[in-house]
Amino acid sequence: MTFDITKIRSDFPILAQQVYGKPLIYMDNGATTQKPQIVIDTINALHTEQNASIHRGVHFLSEQMTERYEHARQTVQQYINAEHLYEIIFTSGTTGSVNAIAFSFGEAYIKAGDEVIVSEMEHHSNIVPWQMMCNRKNAKLLVIPITDDGELKMDEYKKLLNSKTKLVAVGQVSNALGTINPIKEIIKLAHATGAKVFIDGAQGIQHGKVDVRALDCDFYAFSGHKLYGPTGIGMLYGKEKLLFDMPPYQGGGDMVERVSFSKTTYNTLPFKFEAGTSNYIGAIGMATAIEYLQNIGLENIADYEQQLLQYATQKLKQIDGLRIYGNAHDKISIVSFLIGNIHPYDLGMILDKMGIAVRTGTHCAMPLMDRFEIEGTIRASMAFYNTFGEIDKLYEGLVKAKMMLE
Repeated sequence: MTFDITKIRSDFPILAQQVYGKPLIYMDNGATTQKPQIVIDTINALHTEQNASIHRGVHFLSEQMTERYEHARQTVQQYINAEHLYEIIFTSGTTGSVNAIAFSFGEAYIKAGDEVIVSEMEHHSNIVPWQMMCNRKNAKLLVIPITDDGELKMDEYKKLLNSKTKLVAVGQVSNALGTINPIKEIIKLAHATGAKVFIDGAQGIQHGKVDVRALDCDFYAFSGHKLYGPTGIGMLYGKEKLLFDMPPYQGGGDMVERVSFSKTTYNTLPFKFEAGTSNYIGAIGMATAIEYLQNIGLENIADYEQQLLQYATQKLKQIDGLRIYGNAHDKISIVSFLIGNIHPYDLGMILDKMGIAVRTGTHCAMPLMDRFEIEGTIRASMAFYNTFGEIDKLYEGLVKAKMMLE
């Protein structure tokens, strides 16, 4: 498929609107992405034509919805190249997936004195659940430090690994810096010591092809709303044996085989980990978004976004006093920065009045901000529907805001 930016932008109705009388320039894609019309239409059609609870009914609507839900699971399986369909578990999102592993893996595999490794650049969702697990199990949390450019210190990571290491949990991509981490090497090194690896793919899955079997990760998670799909839905991949041995983290309907007051036996995979009425419409909407991306081509998306990153980096560097945080060799299309001593909130508010949506603050990465001794940054996170002209407008807006605030 030819990469036609005009056609692509027309697929996203929200981009056609104005904010404060100015055309919307949306560069907060690291927080949530916008939805193409086909995803919106799919969700609306499901609500108006097919809505019925899955797995529990023998009537027409229930059987139709169940079939589409399980087809969505197959779409996700193929998208990340999981070996088995039942290794795909639908969750509420990446945060829900992390918490599921922190409880279930923790109960099955973590004991007092064990060690868990995270990195200094992690999102709070890939820190706090592991802290809670370590507190519960009397285990220890260790941290991989980073360089001033925002890259993991791999030599320090190697020093942390030992026979006590039971789990390494790292983000594929930093949401605050854009750094693409060397997860294949991280996984290989961890496995050499017998540790398992969880990959937070929330910021990686939408920017290029992911193959969980080639990576050999033990767990991988992502969220639908970062992937041009709906909110409230996500995916957890886990290797068959680990999922089989781990206890469920939630009890309720659909995750049981047999219930009595004396004993309950659990359902087979993946249903053991999908308690209650699943977000079946969200799962189908997420699968629709995946199919949309596949139609455009993940390589096409990655190539175009790298062009945006290079252009934005060079353009913004022309602003006197602008400092970029996250200068890793491998990055996605995120530019986080500060200008002089101007507070990021002040810049963000002025840009908003110009119709430019960026993120300001700590980006749920307070330890990372502490590492750089700053309160936060302005983050422009670009998607494949952004344009070079929008980057020019961001540049012009920053120059104007800088003149107003200095």
